[in-house]
Amino acid sequence: MTEARTVVITGAGTGIGAACAQLYAQEGARLVLIGRRREPLEQVAQVTGGLVLVGDAACPETWDNFIRQIRAHYERIDVLLACAGGHGLGSATQTSPTTWESALRSNLDSAFYSARACLPLLQESAGSIVLIGSIASLAAGPDVCGYTTAKHALLGLNRSLARDYGPHGVRVNAVCPGWVHTPMADAEMQPLMDAYGDTLQQAYDRVCADVPLRRAARADEIAKVCRFLASADASIITGATLVADGGSSIVDVPTLAFTRLESAHAQ
Repeated sequence: MTEARTVVITGAGTGIGAACAQLYAQEGARLVLIGRRREPLEQVAQVTGGLVLVGDAACPETWDNFIRQIRAHYERIDVLLACAGGHGLGSATQTSPTTWESALRSNLDSAFYSARACLPLLQESAGSIVLIGSIASLAAGPDVCGYTTAKHALLGLNRSLARDYGPHGVRVNAVCPGWVHTPMADAEMQPLMDAYGDTLQQAYDRVCADVPLRRAARADEIAKVCRFLASADASIITGATLVADGGSSIVDVPTLAFTRLESAHAQ
């Protein structure tokens, strides 16, 4: 019988991290659920089981304790899913030093310190890392300087880790989602709901109006992409960026005026 894989998930209490936990639990994986808030982690663990570790993934000292507990419980790590993240709102002149540091810490430092701590065990198992980026890793939205910068840097981390640790049997890849139905994205819809009187779904429809698939992803869809990259089916893939955005990033923005002109004529 094949031994169950040990999967470490940061940001496991909500959103994509929680969806990853539920997907891997269905396959019998041994889970390590990491996050800063105990209550959502415990709620996920009630469904998935697993070891709950509360703390900041961006803190190297916290990881010393995490690794000791993981070794004691499971002795190995096969997969690290770095799903922890956060905001980084404001243009450069609107971004305070505290906001800048928070954006880098939550979106970049958390991934770096998670990977650095888990790599010794991942090398022993010839394991895999999946970093959660964003379409903000590829392009810039308005007034999200800290977030955009951190998510761009995450792809540099992805490539550096893949190059350095591929010879040791560790694969590292990144997933870049577009809009995903998560609590964080729901909160970002609020200004549109306030301005236009939209429902939450109408706000999502509005931001996806020019997305080829015309919708946001479900968290479980992104979890399945992560599972693929960490699976044997992706055994030759490392250092890659898999974009899972419904086609957002392929749209030629300067031609949108022609699309809207066609729509106006059709009406």
